[in-house]
Amino acid sequence: MSIPNKKVVNGWAMYDWANSVYNLVITTTFFPIYYLGVTRAKFGGDDVVFFGKTLKNSVLYDYVLSAAYLIIAISLPILSSIADTRGNKKNFLRFFCYLGSMACASLFFFTKDNPLEPGMLSIMLAAIGFWGGLVFYNSYLPEIATPEYQDRVSARGFSFGYLGSVLMQLVGFALVTFLPFGIPDDAQAVRITFLLVGVWWFGFAQITFKRLPASKPAISEHTGSVFKDGFVELKKVYAQVRVMPVLKRFLRAFFFYSMGVQTVMMVAVIFASVELKMESTNLIICVVLIQLVAILGAWGMARLSGRFGNFKVLICTVILWIGVCLCAYYITTESQFYILAMAVGLVMGGIQSLSRSTYAKLIPETRDTASFFSYYDVTEKMAIAIGVFSFGYIEHMTNNMRTSVLVLIGFFTIGLIWLFSALQKQRRLANGKPQAPVYETEQL
Repeated sequence: MSIPNKKVVNGWAMYDWANSVYNLVITTTFFPIYYLGVTRAKFGGDDVVFFGKTLKNSVLYDYVLSAAYLIIAISLPILSSIADTRGNKKNFLRFFCYLGSMACASLFFFTKDNPLEPGMLSIMLAAIGFWGGLVFYNSYLPEIATPEYQDRVSARGFSFGYLGSVLMQLVGFALVTFLPFGIPDDAQAVRITFLLVGVWWFGFAQITFKRLPASKPAISEHTGSVFKDGFVELKKVYAQVRVMPVLKRFLRAFFFYSMGVQTVMMVAVIFASVELKMESTNLIICVVLIQLVAILGAWGMARLSGRFGNFKVLICTVILWIGVCLCAYYITTESQFYILAMAVGLVMGGIQSLSRSTYAKLIPETRDTASFFSYYDVTEKMAIAIGVFSFGYIEHMTNNMRTSVLVLIGFFTIGLIWLFSALQKQRRLANGKPQAPVYETEQL
């Protein structure tokens, strides 16, 4: 059993510390609240005009994020395969880091007096930078930790991310609440927070870039163009995944329950603001509490997986998510939302951390880690694109956000079924009594 290099592991986890401020401060808290306020002030209500089309502001937000994830899903297989064949995954991680951090900083100029379109472009590029970098970040996990340590190392990354994002959240909260340094109003305080997020992401990521080892190319000679090599590597990974029955079933489960998990995380603040009329200050406090609880959830599930196994813990977690969605459909008060938010915190960090480490354990030993993790990330990004789009589209058609919540229950349920299937297949193979060939030919 090889003990991971602590300096390298902490350097890897520092990227979670660096980029998670986007996911919390921009996506989850400050930007959704600020966005609703700016669009209402600019257009006099919830209906906005975007490139000549009129639609509800919350629906536009869902559509823009969905488009960003679709772009990521299409481009990442090629990029990650190129990174493996050329051995330059750190350069790709650096590129997406700089793209995302600068896009966050540019939100400083998103005001009611400026056009809506550039602001939405910035939020789209920030999403591409955040999620685009994660495929290269995640692909380092099997390189820096052996399977026995991957649950804990993965959980450490998420814990670093939650701690860092909470600190940045508190800084933003202090700026909005106390208006120090001559800041004239809370709107400018929020825009300064956007700027600080970009600086934080850019700055702390330098620790990661310094400590992560240089990756080695999966092939020594390149006979074709980078695009040809990329597609060749992608085809090789696809051929391996399609004949690995447990991994294949896990990816199907991950696809469906990710539709629910990521959508809940992205629309929770808008849901509370629109459906429950919660004040922005209370929402910020609630989100900070969620992140703190999520730290315990990530570490707790890492410990439980060591005792009961990854699939059993994931199954229980998805069942809890179904309960969360059912409760969300019926809640009507702020106190109920606070209780539900604590439950979300417990299962939010855990399911993300455990999903990543489960996948790392299931993939074969290979230097094509970026290509394999591109499958993982493309699965997640396609799930988010479909989940967020479905949430916005159903709200657009029914004019009722609660109806969209019911659809998420369906996504979680399908994911739960595939998790049970993966667990049963794993047991049959472990007992040496497979009811079907170990290598299957059906496609993902």
